[in-house]
Amino acid sequence: MVLSHGVSGSDDSVHSTFASRYVRTSLPRFRMPEQSIPKEAAYQIINDELMLDGNPRLNLASFVTTWMEPECDKLIQASVNKNYVDMDEYPVTTELQNRCVNMIAHLFNAPLGDSETAVGVGTVGSSEAIMLAGLAFKRRWQNKMKAAGKPCDKPNIVTGANVQVCWEKFARYFEVELKEVKLSDGYYVMDPAKAVDLVDENTICVAAILGSTLNGEFEDVKLLNDLLAEKNAKTGWDTAIHVDAASGGFIAPFLYPELEWDFRLPLVKSINVSGHKYGLVYAGIGWCIWRSKEDLPEELIFHINYLGADQPTFTLNFSKGSSQVIAQYYQLIRLGFEGYKNIMENCQENAMVLKRGLEKTGRFNIVSKDNGVPLVAFSLKDSSRHNEFEISDFLRRFGWIVPAYTMPPDAQHVTVLRVVIREDFSRTLAERLVLDIEKVMHELDALPARVANGDSATAAAAASEREMAKQREVISLWKRAVLAKKKTNGVC
Repeated sequence: MVLSHGVSGSDDSVHSTFASRYVRTSLPRFRMPEQSIPKEAAYQIINDELMLDGNPRLNLASFVTTWMEPECDKLIQASVNKNYVDMDEYPVTTELQNRCVNMIAHLFNAPLGDSETAVGVGTVGSSEAIMLAGLAFKRRWQNKMKAAGKPCDKPNIVTGANVQVCWEKFARYFEVELKEVKLSDGYYVMDPAKAVDLVDENTICVAAILGSTLNGEFEDVKLLNDLLAEKNAKTGWDTAIHVDAASGGFIAPFLYPELEWDFRLPLVKSINVSGHKYGLVYAGIGWCIWRSKEDLPEELIFHINYLGADQPTFTLNFSKGSSQVIAQYYQLIRLGFEGYKNIMENCQENAMVLKRGLEKTGRFNIVSKDNGVPLVAFSLKDSSRHNEFEISDFLRRFGWIVPAYTMPPDAQHVTVLRVVIREDFSRTLAERLVLDIEKVMHELDALPARVANGDSATAAAAASEREMAKQREVISLWKRAVLAKKKTNGVC
């Protein structure tokens, strides 16, 4: 099954401008070329195409880190050729990963003794971490059911409808029923009471989200823990909690230290966090931490002998780069608790600047909360003539990438725009974005209404398709003109 697809309307060759200094022959687009080309040409061809990518600093859709200090960039470049799986050859890198695991476990208040080491692993991202945590819960539940002589072929997991798609992947890939708590208008996270109502004897765990991708809100893990403990006491079950702290795990300890969401709650058995989000590392690093060794079934762990010592490993993938692990260790020791706290406070302050600027326009409702992930989610007060999808589309002309999306069931009638505030998003950029949004609103006010009915998403999609068709027609005409010129004068 082929999952990739080519750009519609393009021909089968890649043409370059400046690379013609080194090579005049066009390259096949989807086949390996027969001959080699100069390194300068290869670089220029790729560089020319990448110019059309969005600017990562202006990609306000992403939680992923887009800037690190030059010193860390040097460490990443120096270690980019190390395969992390080769623990025999790179024992220091393995040691740095273990240090990171222990630092994060202590940050999450894992109940560790003075000489006790934490149980955890570095992953490619939170998606792999969630797969590993889910597998541990599934195996632990299966073992318990088998010991009791009960069937163990219908496991389920309880989440909110606001979970990231990796939870759906886990459920589908590893044959676990996903029981979702539907959202409601004005309440866009999982309701703990409704979640506990869905728990039964086949529930392997309840997944709580610390930092919903929809509006940045933290779910009430403390209330979930208390309600679930009551149900466990009545039923004799031992249903536990996993906290998906992909976005909020490196925020809550610094901005909300009194908030109980982590291993201080007895039913929280594992936590995942994305190092490449507010852990401040480039894409490709996540972490999964378990409360204790008993919460990670031994049969899931593989043991590798390196330098005469046992090195346990629990991962889905095999080879991966070492550079992100090293970068995470750099950030933890470089910034320390004080540095992370300063950065998170600054992000939160910039989010408030953006929020106040949007409120002053009088055009938007703020959907996000002040406490949570530093982001601003907002929707139009009046979407009768134009909608959020059009605003997102128009902002692209200023370089901004601001996503528009509808909420999950049962709040799908709500459409929002979302701006994620990262370390590299300054107060100046926040103020500039508000000005550009005001410009867009003035432009839309002067245009005829494009929303003809209540289905704004459908109308926006149709408008976008019409615009794309026009662009494809212009590109096709331009290419024909260029090719005709090539045939007459031989210029590349």
